[in-house]
Amino acid sequence: MELYTQRLILRRWNESDAENLFEYAKAPDVGPIAGWPPHKSVSESLEVIKNVLCGSACFAICLKSDNLAIGCIELKLNGTTDMTDRDDECELGFWLGKKFWGQGLMSEAGAEIIRYGFENLKMNKIWCGYYDGNVKSKRVQQKLGFIYHSTCSSVPVPLMNETRIGHKNVLSRKQWEENSLHNPPINTLRRITC
Repeated sequence: MELYTQRLILRRWNESDAENLFEYAKAPDVGPIAGWPPHKSVSESLEVIKNVLCGSACFAICLKSDNLAIGCIELKLNGTTDMTDRDDECELGFWLGKKFWGQGLMSEAGAEIIRYGFENLKMNKIWCGYYDGNVKSKRVQQKLGFIYHSTCSSVPVPLMNETRIGHKNVLSRKQWEENSLHNPPINTLRRITC
């Protein structure tokens, strides 16, 4: 399955994406702020593709110009998230290669996957969080319409072997529909192919 926006293709990860994943996931500014260590090799990135980036709603973010993976966006469904235990709710997670920051690409990808979550997966709520200090993630979530829900002062971050302050936001179907009505997305093309 693929989702399309004005500039992006959101598609399933392939083993052939390992080199691109490593290129962006090795950067010290990308993974640690999201709770995972930088990748150390292409073979590690390949294992991540096989064992982590394999969820049914996990997509490589690719530019339409070359279809090469530059980041990741995922709706973590019940059983793969600790933010909810409901089948009609999920968690949004995302990251983007540093080279592509500041271009509005994550907001564009986020708007499309949220639409997919509400319209195609029939979710009633989408949760999203960020660790204290991750201002870029906070801004993206605000642009996407998420509303602050709560803060936890001791969130375990097992891949980094530490505890952090975590902030939790939520977007309901009703809020999304109201936001879409008053602020229709200009960067999305509502097309899905299977």
